[in-house]
Amino acid sequence: MKGCKVLGVKGDPLNPLEIIERAKKDGRKVLLEPESKTLCSLYGIPVTVFDVAKDEEEAVEKAKKVGFPIVMKIVSPDVLHKSEAGGIVVGVKDEEEVRRRYKEIIGNVKKHIPNARIYGILIQEMAPQGIETIVGCIKDPQFGHAVMFGLGGIFVEVLKDVAFRVAPLSKEDAEDMIKEIKGYPILKGYRGSKPADTASLIDILLKVSKMVEELPIINQMDLNPVFVYEKGAKVIDARIIID
Repeated sequence: MKGCKVLGVKGDPLNPLEIIERAKKDGRKVLLEPESKTLCSLYGIPVTVFDVAKDEEEAVEKAKKVGFPIVMKIVSPDVLHKSEAGGIVVGVKDEEEVRRRYKEIIGNVKKHIPNARIYGILIQEMAPQGIETIVGCIKDPQFGHAVMFGLGGIFVEVLKDVAFRVAPLSKEDAEDMIKEIKGYPILKGYRGSKPADTASLIDILLKVSKMVEELPIINQMDLNPVFVYEKGAKVIDARIIID
């Protein structure tokens, strides 16, 4: 990758500080999505299987390893809104479509942002739909890191249905956050639906708390959405901003 080597979960081992130092040397405060997901995985937070392809042939090779169908996303520090730039495609089903979509994404981004630095294409598993939740944190100058939890989608965007606790979190804090939101009945099981695995959400909240404790340079984190299932949960998209 030009100017920035980003490794997937199954790549060579990295430690968290190496990821952050690479971003700083590259003059970035916003970690690339592969960097954010790698950082999460190093703390045991479950993320989608992913890798980064630097060219069309590598995209095909990595797509076969990840397994179809896949999601393809642009990897660029200059593209903040991938969908607006035509930098994301979901449901890619075979090798032929990988080749076509690779060219299409690169072309779209260059047309939308001619001087964008393109580091490759993220090849990501297409996770099954679950209940959308959001986990994150913000850094307050006075109180330090506050961890956030809520339901994703319209619940966070329109209803602002979220709960906060100052890190470090205890297990009881995480449990209270989940039960505190108005949408908790959806997680508990509503009108015959099966209850979500809230234990997995508690585990993610505690690991996010540990991450920001050990890496105070993190200014903001958004794991959105986090799909939660009857068994397990998985981070679909991740964004981390450093001081």
